[in-house]
Formats: sequence, C-alpha cells, structure tokens
Amino acid sequence: MIAALDVLVVGAGVSGISCARTLAGSGRQVLLLDRARGVGGRCATHRLLGMPFDLGVAFLHGQDPDFLAAVRATSSRRVEGWPRIVEGTGRPCQPEAFRPGEQRVALADGVTAFPKHLSEGLPLRTAARVERLDLSGPEPGVVLEGGEALRARHVVLALAGEQVLRLLDGAGELARSVASVRALLDTGTSEPSLSICAAYPAGIAPPAWDAWYPEDSRVLQYLGHESSKRIDPPFVGLVLQAQPAWSRAHLDDPEWPGALLSEAARLAGDWAGRPTATHSHRWRFARTDLASELSGPILVRLPSGGSVGICGDRFAPGGGVEAAWISGRELGRRLAAPEVA
Repeated sequence: MIAALDVLVVGAGVSGISCARTLAGSGRQVLLLDRARGVGGRCATHRLLGMPFDLGVAFLHGQDPDFLAAVRATSSRRVEGWPRIVEGTGRPCQPEAFRPGEQRVALADGVTAFPKHLSEGLPLRTAARVERLDLSGPEPGVVLEGGEALRARHVVLALAGEQVLRLLDGAGELARSVASVRALLDTGTSEPSLSICAAYPAGIAPPAWDAWYPEDSRVLQYLGHESSKRIDPPFVGLVLQAQPAWSRAHLDDPEWPGALLSEAARLAGDWAGRPTATHSHRWRFARTDLASELSGPILVRLPSGGSVGICGDRFAPGGGVEAAWISGRELGRRLAAPEVA
C-alpha cells in the first residue's frame, strides 16, 4: 500500500497521463497504472526491421494552444503538416483533422514519443492489470492481477467505455450515482480497427502520397506512407488500417492480414501486396464512435466521500488525441480543486 495516495489513475494513454500530470503539478500524490509494458495506448509505435511504424494514431492534430504546445515540446523531430499529400476522397477516421484551423504534426521517432514525453517523472506502474474495481471500503480502490489491492481517495478510469463498464460490472452493487453513470456509458460504443505494418524490399519506389483514403474500398479505410515521416528511411513502409465495419466482422478471423494486403495490392499495385515483413494488431477499441461523444469528463461522488472519475476521447468535443488530452486535463483540474481534495 502506498501511503497518503490521493488519486489512482487506471490507464496510461494520453488522457490518463494528462490527468495524472495535472494532478501531480497541483501537488497531489498520484499513481498511474497500465496493463501494457509501456505508455501511450493507441498512440502506439512498433519497430519493424528497425524503422518506427505508427500502427494506431498516425499523426497528432488539433487547435487547442496548450495541446499543440505539449506536442511540440516532445523531443522527437516534427514533421509539420503531415500528411501533406493526400490521395482519395474516402472518409478519414478523424475528418476534422483536415478542416481549416487544424494543425497536423507527425513525429519522426513515432507518435508514441508524445505520451512518453508527457509521462516523464510521473509515478508509473506498467504491466499492472486491474482485475477489479473495489468500491466497498471507506476509500475506492482496485485489485490487480495476482491479488494486490491499492486504494486512494479518488480513482480515475481513463479507459475505453467498454473497459470501464467491465470494471463497474465487477464492483458489486453500485451506489445510485454510479449506476446512473453506468447506464450513460452503456449507450456508447467504440469502433474497432485491424491494422498492419508492412515493410517492402529495397528498390521499391516510394508512393507519391503520404496518406490515402480510398473511396471505393469496403476493406481499407487508410493507407499511410510511414517512411515519408522518417529520417533517412531504409525502405518503403506502409500502415494499412481496415474500415470499422469490416474490422468488426473480421476481428477473430485469422486470415484478415492477408485480406488487407490483397486490397492494398488492388488499390496501389501488386508491390503493395508483397512485403518482406509485417506486423499486425487488433484494436478492439480503436476510437470512440462520435455519436457517443459527451461534453466533458465525469466525476461521481461516492457515499464514502471519495469519488470515481472517468475521462478519455469520448469526453471532449471532436474525439481523438486532443480530446483525450483535454478531458484528462479537465478532470485533473476538478480533482485538484480544494473542495474535492
């Protein structure tokens, strides 16, 4: 047990890190937990044959001056305005990224450099899987895989809505205020995405585009020219991401990577279907359905006097990484207020 812990933040994606950083900056004792081996959530970068591939979020974008300043404070070299050359008129996962006033930034070291920068200096435990939310005591808490229990004055759940629901449903009988929030969360959904990184042989000519949103594909939503973001890339690399509906229908189909490569070959040419190496990933909760968007994070008082907070990209306008960052910051400010502490 950590003495005098004010806030437990479950989930070290951008929203959870933003919340924890805001709290730590206000002098609160905070601990950040994540089940993965590193931070970032969907801001994930995988190294394939030595080159970074952004297999979730491809680039960062927004209008909030503080968010953009935080992005640009990252030590990685920035590629401003990426993607600069966009092919196709299909619908991006974040259409607002291309609206007037939006600023787009890619990171040469991979998008995961941003959450790594944000989390520097924060108390953090990775590979810490939360099995159960415990609201039975005088303070809320969590039980980790293996049985370790942690408690704090406040618990923040910075997770996909479906993951929050799993924890609430395992917490036993809920106070009326928490049950009401559970019912609200049950109205929303997350969209899945099947994603593959593909490295191609030396001598393959790089595509003329940075990003392609095909208008005539029922399989692929996005083809990203990853090597166009990198410093002296050793080869051509693509990230292929499937349409949400196609992803949902094929999440448990072991043949889906081949289907994505076949569709890439149909769209871009035979070469796109013949990589030398690949890495595939299933995102079951890739992004929030914008029809589920809420205006701000949730903070629920418990009968014991503690509270449960919920933040993420669903809890600020527009969705995406900027919304996740803003919702975490806002919840951190509310928890840091003297009347809450």
